[in-house]
Amino acid sequence: FEGPHVVAIGGGHGLSKALQAALSYAGRVDAIVSVADDGGSSGRLVPHLDIPPPGDIRKCLVALTPGDSIWKRLFEYRFESADVAGHSLGNLILAGLADIEGSFEQALIRAERLLGASGSVIPACRDRLVLQADSDGGVLSGQMTIARHRGRIDAITVLPTSAAATPRAVDAIERANQIILGPGSLMTSTIAAMRVPGITEAINRSDAQLILV
Repeated sequence: FEGPHVVAIGGGHGLSKALQAALSYAGRVDAIVSVADDGGSSGRLVPHLDIPPPGDIRKCLVALTPGDSIWKRLFEYRFESADVAGHSLGNLILAGLADIEGSFEQALIRAERLLGASGSVIPACRDRLVLQADSDGGVLSGQMTIARHRGRIDAITVLPTSAAATPRAVDAIERANQIILGPGSLMTSTIAAMRVPGITEAINRSDAQLILV
């Protein structure tokens, strides 16, 4: 199928919807996903594991998976009781694959093969990041805290300051024919991904058509 190489940048439910739409016309689709999520199943897992939060990444993997399969249903399954209540099985599978494969990036490549995904999901950064905002209420720390804030936000940064974009993310952006930003939370999804050092710089270097949803 001939079509543009589309790179969608963001996080959460909005990015997964953009990916589903892009699959209808793109020749290749890559997702670059924020790694500052600290809510839900991801927020419970990552303090104990040396991996980025898997929740938004899992949603994108499922969005890029056509049709129905047992693997897709497993990645979407969520436990409702016992010690694992609230956890997504897909998040646990990604955590296990990271341990088996030796890195989270290799775990995602393996997961793409298991699911038969029609594209790649690339973390914006190799490490879990903490989102920080300068606001009219002072400095806010954490994605969920920022999302709940109802006042003005003046600036968004990511910690640690040594954070850097993954080389795969930069390469995908530079090769893209079309870059989609959003939809989703402007501050805690779209800008959260773009504030990883190297992401916006790669967008600025790119000749791709730039779309803000």
